[in-house]
Amino acid sequence: MDPTVLTAPQNPAIIPPAPKVHASPLGGSALGDLRIVWEMGQNLVGAWSEEDFDNLVTPYRFMGQPGLVVSDPAGVRYVLTSPNFRRPVKVGRPLKPLVGEGLLLTEGETWKRQRKSLAPVFTPAAIGGLVPHFVAAGASLADRLAGHDRANLSEAFHHAALDAVLRALFSRRADQDGALLADIARRYVDGPAHFRFLDFIGKGLDDLTFADGDRRRLGGRWLAAVDTIIAERRAAPLPGDMLDRLLAARDEDGRPLPGQEVRDQCSSMLAAGFETTSRLLFWATYLLALDPAAQARVRAEITAFPAERVASLDDLKAWPLLRSVLFETLRLYPAAPTFGREALVDTEVLGHPVPAGAMVTISPWLMHRHRKLWDAPTAFRPERFIDQPHPWGLEAFIPFGAGPRVCIGAGFAMAEAQIVLASLLERFEITMADDRPVIPRASITLGPDHEPDFRLTPIVQAQL
Repeated sequence: MDPTVLTAPQNPAIIPPAPKVHASPLGGSALGDLRIVWEMGQNLVGAWSEEDFDNLVTPYRFMGQPGLVVSDPAGVRYVLTSPNFRRPVKVGRPLKPLVGEGLLLTEGETWKRQRKSLAPVFTPAAIGGLVPHFVAAGASLADRLAGHDRANLSEAFHHAALDAVLRALFSRRADQDGALLADIARRYVDGPAHFRFLDFIGKGLDDLTFADGDRRRLGGRWLAAVDTIIAERRAAPLPGDMLDRLLAARDEDGRPLPGQEVRDQCSSMLAAGFETTSRLLFWATYLLALDPAAQARVRAEITAFPAERVASLDDLKAWPLLRSVLFETLRLYPAAPTFGREALVDTEVLGHPVPAGAMVTISPWLMHRHRKLWDAPTAFRPERFIDQPHPWGLEAFIPFGAGPRVCIGAGFAMAEAQIVLASLLERFEITMADDRPVIPRASITLGPDHEPDFRLTPIVQAQL
C-alpha cells in the first residue's frame, strides 16, 4: 500500500518537544525485553525506535511471544474491525478499580448491550443540549484566572473539564464535589495508572492483583464518591442532564439499567471525560503558547464570535481554525497513545502471519508522527486540517480509535474543548513562564512530564 501523504502549507515549523526516539529497537533479548518494560513503565511512548517511524508493519517478539506493530492504515482498519481480534482483557487492569465494569472495559455481548443503551446519551442532539453547561464551565475558568498573571493551567484545566462533565452529567458544579474527585483522579493517574510488570504478565483483569492495593484503595474512594453524588442527584431530580438520560435508558428487554451499571457508566464518563479533555486543553494551549501567530489567528475567530454567544453545535462552525488546532493537537498528543488487539485465531495482517494469542500493537502516537503518512509529521501545523470536514475519517488519524469501539464521547469532548478553550483565549494572551521543554509522558493518558506555569496577559492590557 502507498498511503496518501497529508500535506500542509509550508509555514515556519514549530516542533514541540517529544521523548527520545531510540536509534535501534530495544527488544530482541531477555535484557531488551526488560528494558522495554522499564521504558514503558516510565512512559508508554518512550520505547519507540527510528525504525518504527519508517516501517508500516514491524514483527517482533516480546517475552517469548510473537507480535506485530501495525501502522499501515489498511492493516489498522482490518485489525480494529475484524472478529478475528479482541481487545486484550489485561490492558484494563490499571483502570478497573477506577471505572468498574462500564463501557470502557466490557467486552462481547455485555459491551454491545451497554453501547446500545448509551447511544442516545451521545447523539448530536443530546450533546447540543449540553452546550450551556460547557459555556458556563468555560466562563467559570476564565473568571477564576482573572487577576492572575501566571497559572498552572494543567491544574486549571483539570478543574474546568471536571466542572464541565459534572455539570453535564449531574447538573452540579465542580466546586461542590470537584476537590475530592480531582484529588483522587490526579493521584491515580500519576501513580497506580502506570503499567507495572505484573500487568504485562497477568492474563486477566483480576490476575496477579495482590500488589494492587493502592489501586483498590483509591478506586474504592472514587466509586464511593460517585455513588454519593448519584444518590443525592436521585433525591433531587433535574431533568435534562446525562444522568437523567441514563436513568431513562432501557436495555433490550425494556428494563432500566441496574444501579451498579449506572454507577460504573458515570464513573467511566467522569474519568475519561475530564481526564482526556483536560489533557487536550493543556496540550492545545501549550502549542499555541509556542506559536503566538497561530494563537492570534485563533483569537481573531473567537473575537468575531465570542464563546458566550454559542447556543448550539452549529455555532461552533464559526471557529474552523480553533477546531483544526484541536485536531492537530490530537494528532501530536493522542489521548490514548498505544493500544493492542489479541488474535483469537491464526490469521494474517498485510501478509504477515499472526498466530492465535499473538498481540498486534497499534499506536496513534506512532501513526500520527509516521514519516510515510504525514508531511512534516513532528511539526505543529493546524492548517493541515482546515479543509478536512471530518478529520477522524482520515485513515491515518485515529485519536478516538476506529472500528466498532471508536470513542462514543468524541463529539462531547470536541464541543467541550472548543468552548472552554475559546473562553480562555478571548480573555488572555498566553505565553510560557519559562523555557523548560514539556515532554509528553503517557500512562492511561498522555500528560506532561511536569506542570509548567503559563503567563496570562489580559487581552485589553495586551492591546494597549
